[in-house]
Amino acid sequence: MTSALPWYVLFTPLLASAVIVLFTQRVRSLSALISILAVIVSFLCACFVFIRADIKAAEIPWIDFPGMLRVPIGFTFDQLSKTMLVLVAGVGGLIHIYSLGYMRDDPGKSRYFAALSFFMFSMLGIVLANNFVMLFIFWELVGLSSYLLIGHWFERDAAADAAKKAFITNRIGDFGFMIGILMIWGATGSVLFDDIIPQLLTIAVLLIFCGAVGKSAQFPLHVWLPDAMEGPTPISALIHAATMVAAGVYMLVRVGFLVQASPDALRVIAWIGTITAAMAALIATQQDDIKRILAYSTLSQLGYMIMAVGLASSEAAMFHLFTHAFFKALLFLSAGGVIVALHHEQNIWRMGGQGRNLFLTFLAFGAGTLALIGCPPFSGFFSKDAILALAYDRSGAIFIVALFTAFLSAFYMTRLLVVVFFGKPRTAAAQTSSEAPTSMLVPLFVLALLALIGGFDFFAGRFLIIPRERETTVLVPALALIAMLTGLTVASYLYRRRTAEPLWIEPLRRKLYVDEFYGSLISVTQEFLARVAAFIDRWIIDVAAVRGASGTTWGFGALLRLMQVGNLQAYAFIFGLGIIWVIYFVIFR
Repeated sequence: MTSALPWYVLFTPLLASAVIVLFTQRVRSLSALISILAVIVSFLCACFVFIRADIKAAEIPWIDFPGMLRVPIGFTFDQLSKTMLVLVAGVGGLIHIYSLGYMRDDPGKSRYFAALSFFMFSMLGIVLANNFVMLFIFWELVGLSSYLLIGHWFERDAAADAAKKAFITNRIGDFGFMIGILMIWGATGSVLFDDIIPQLLTIAVLLIFCGAVGKSAQFPLHVWLPDAMEGPTPISALIHAATMVAAGVYMLVRVGFLVQASPDALRVIAWIGTITAAMAALIATQQDDIKRILAYSTLSQLGYMIMAVGLASSEAAMFHLFTHAFFKALLFLSAGGVIVALHHEQNIWRMGGQGRNLFLTFLAFGAGTLALIGCPPFSGFFSKDAILALAYDRSGAIFIVALFTAFLSAFYMTRLLVVVFFGKPRTAAAQTSSEAPTSMLVPLFVLALLALIGGFDFFAGRFLIIPRERETTVLVPALALIAMLTGLTVASYLYRRRTAEPLWIEPLRRKLYVDEFYGSLISVTQEFLARVAAFIDRWIIDVAAVRGASGTTWGFGALLRLMQVGNLQAYAFIFGLGIIWVIYFVIFR
C-alpha cells in the first residue's frame, strides 16, 4: 500500500535543520529540542515502515530521456533497507539525546544540532535510494554534513584540518565511484538497481568499490578517519556506529548482485578488508588518545565487514555492521563521559582509577569492550565468529590474518580498559572526576543492553538473515576464544600498574608512516606541479606574454611619439632621410 511514512522518515530531519538555521539559531535549547523531536519522529515512522510488509511510496518522475536515461525519485523497501532505517534512526536518536548533556554549554549548539539533523537526512537518503544517481547525491551530502560536524570547532586548527582531510580524501574515492556508475549506465542503459543485469567487467565493480574505500575508510584511503576525532565525541559515535562509515558497507551489500558477479573483484575486496583490519589493529596497540584507539578499532571492524563482502557473504557483513553499531556507539559515548569528567583530557596515560569514580561509565565501557573483543554472550562474539567461520571455509590465509586481528582487538581494548579504569589516578582531574549527567548515562545503558542481546537470534533474527557459517564447526569458535583470551591475558599482565607505555614501537606509533608518505607524495607531485604552474604564470604568461606585449606596444608608441614632435623643420628632415633611403635602396639593392 502507498504510504507517506517513508517521506516523513526522510524529510523530518531536513525540516528540523532548516527551521534551526532559519529561525532558532539564537535559542540553543529550542534548537536542540527541535532536532531531537525530528529524529524521534523519524525513528517511530521507520518502525512503522519496518513492521508493514506491503508498504510502498509514490515514485516521482525526475529525469526521463526515453531509451537513454530514467532517474525517478523512488525508495527501496526490502529487509535490508528497513533494518538500516531502524538502525540509523535509532542509534542516531540515542546520540541526539546524549548530545544534550555533552554539548549543553557549547556556544555553537544550534549549529551543531542543525548539522546533526542534516546528517541524519543525508544518511537516511542513502538507505532509501533505489538508484545510483539518488544514492550518489545523498552520498555526497553525507560527505558535506560530516565536513560540517568534524569541523564544528573550526576555531581549532586541528579540527579544521581534519574536516578538510576527511572531505578531500572521500572525494578521491567518490571520483572512482562516479566513474563506476557511468560505466554501469553505459553497459546496461540503466541506473536503477532493479534494472541492472550483472554483466559488468571487474574494473566497473572495483570503481564502485572505490566509493566504499573512501567512505568506509579502507586502506589506502583510511587516513581521514582517525583525524576525524577532532570533532565532538557524539559526532565520532555517529560517524563510527551506523552511519557514515557504515554507508560503504551498506552500498556494497545493496549492489551485491554486481559485486558477486566478478570473482576477481571479490578477491581484491576481501584482501583490502583483511589488510585494513590487521593494519588498523596493529596501529591501535600503540595509540595514547582514547578516541584514536577507538577510531582505529572502527577501521579494523570495518575491515572485517569488507572482508565478508569479498568472501561473498552479504549476510555476515550486515550482521557485523548491525552489532557493531551498538557496541561502537556505546564505546564512543562512554569515552565521551570519561573525557567530560576529566575536563576534555584524552590521553589515557593521564587518566587511571576511573573505575571507582565513574563506576556506571565503567560498566558501560566494559560491556562495549566485551562485545568488541568477541566475548560470549555479547553480540560481537556472534557476528565476528560468523566472519571467522566464513574465512575458515573460503580462504585459509585470510582466516589466519583475521584470527590474528581478533587477538590484537582483545589486546588493545584490554590495554585501554586497564590504563583508563584501573590503577591509581594520575592527575588531579582524574582524582576528582564524577559521573556524567543523566541525559548522557541513559543512552549508555540502552546501548549496553543492545550490545548484550544484539547477536542472539531472537533479536537480530527479526532484522537480518543470520549467517549460518558459524555453526559449521566448533573449531572456529574455539580458536576465536583462545585468541581473545590470549590478547586479554597478555595486555592485563603487561599494563597493570603501569604509568607509562612499556611497549614502544615507533612505526606503529607513527601509523606506519602512511601520513608522511602521502605528505611526501603531495610534495613531489601536487606542490611540484603548483610551482611549475606558478613559474609559467609569473614569467611566461605574465612577464613574457602579457607584459611583453604591452611593453612592445608601449615601445612602438614611444618611437612614434618621437616622430610626432610638431616641428616643421623636423618633419622636413625626416622626409629628406626617407628620400635618401629610397634612392640608396633603388641604386644598391
